[in-house]
Amino acid sequence: MSQRISDFDVGLLLTLDALLKEPNVTHAAGRLNISQSALSARLTRLRHLLNDPLFIPSVSGRGMIPTPHAVALQPELTRLIERFGDFVNTAHLFDPATSKRVFRIAATDNPAAILAPDLIPLIKAHAPSIKIAFTLPDKSKIAGLLEQGEVDLFVGAAEDGSNELISSTLFEEKFVTAQRRDHPRGKRELTLDEFCDLDHLLISTSGGHFSGMVDNALAEIGRERRVSVSLQSYGMAPLVLASTDCICTLPLRFLERFTDTLDLFEPPLPLSPFTINVFWHPRMRADPAHIWLRKMVMTASRPGRR
Repeated sequence: MSQRISDFDVGLLLTLDALLKEPNVTHAAGRLNISQSALSARLTRLRHLLNDPLFIPSVSGRGMIPTPHAVALQPELTRLIERFGDFVNTAHLFDPATSKRVFRIAATDNPAAILAPDLIPLIKAHAPSIKIAFTLPDKSKIAGLLEQGEVDLFVGAAEDGSNELISSTLFEEKFVTAQRRDHPRGKRELTLDEFCDLDHLLISTSGGHFSGMVDNALAEIGRERRVSVSLQSYGMAPLVLASTDCICTLPLRFLERFTDTLDLFEPPLPLSPFTINVFWHPRMRADPAHIWLRKMVMTASRPGRR
């Protein structure tokens, strides 16, 4: 059986299909854009492989008439060609409007909190049946997960990537300090003394720590602050800030979503901005679905997207 299958090629199947649709050598050859002699040679091979004449000359002398065996083959041949077309197009066609693909993006809490609120509605507007999953990355394994297709994209700092991955800059972000509306200190600009005297809320993604990037910056100028609340999730920060007198220093693009309950201020000390990149594996470079996903991520990350 395998030997008989290997004797067939797509050209033979298309030739049989063309002759069934137009049982005339000249017309069928034109449909396939091949010469009449090439078509006749293919027909000879088909007759041998299928052990049937397949087509016989019409008594009128115009064209040919398919044999019962050829007619019986036509429905399955049509389905076979359609399935082959689907197979060929699977890797090259992507319709977001109908796709049910699942995309997985690995991102730590910081970039996920910034990106997801813009990206998810953007994707749902163009691809209502697509599923999107944000997962926490294992940075030591991320290159392998991207290579294996377990993760589609990794969003993180430039130093979190590796040489075998392709990357693109998503955005550069700065930090601002937030307090609740009607905070007892009022709305005046923060002084460094006031900043150090107030209670602070800190996001510790690894959990339980009371010191971070801001404390390092303060230490460089010989100052320190009082961190009284440590949270592991960015999502909790606006809720806690809105119900306490704590202040918190976080990325602008995250905090600006909560200006109905929070007031934002420039921190009274220099804090370096940070850059967020998106990484993917080279094997996904030309995949249409992956190209579309990357386009959505880049669009969602543009400044002023909200």
